[in-house]
Amino acid sequence: MINRVVLVGRLTADPDLRYTPNGVAVANFRLAVNRPFTNQQGEREADFLNCVIWRKQAENVANYLKKGSLAGVDGRMQSRSYENQEGRRVTVVEVQAESVQFLEPRGASGGGGSSQGGGYSQQQNSQSSGSGQQNRDSSNLNDDPFSDNGQPIDISDDDLPF
Repeated sequence: MINRVVLVGRLTADPDLRYTPNGVAVANFRLAVNRPFTNQQGEREADFLNCVIWRKQAENVANYLKKGSLAGVDGRMQSRSYENQEGRRVTVVEVQAESVQFLEPRGASGGGGSSQGGGYSQQQNSQSSGSGQQNRDSSNLNDDPFSDNGQPIDISDDDLPF
């Protein structure tokens, strides 16, 4: 039998990091995963799946993912039961994540809520500098040598790698 889950979605809230009495980190988070089809009104629906990750990866998830972050989760489905405060038996199905991939640079999530500034792109780093000077080389970063400037591109067969 196979129990393998691969999901890509956005976090609905900041991850909740806790520690067991033995000091093992565990993070809980909920992932909103869009369905591949639309409903009768033409709208996309989503499934909201609870995920759990352990140890160092739990700390990484708590430190680097926020509400709205795009993440990929690889793991397995697991069910567990417990008795709630009213004495009723509750069964929970959740994804036991074995790995979580961060699919966006920090601060680029579409959902907002990120309290950490900055990012990985050159443009964001040059704008966030406090000196007010523009990076002189940043204008050259966007120059495309293969853009259509009206001239044909002449490439010799000797220059091709195949």
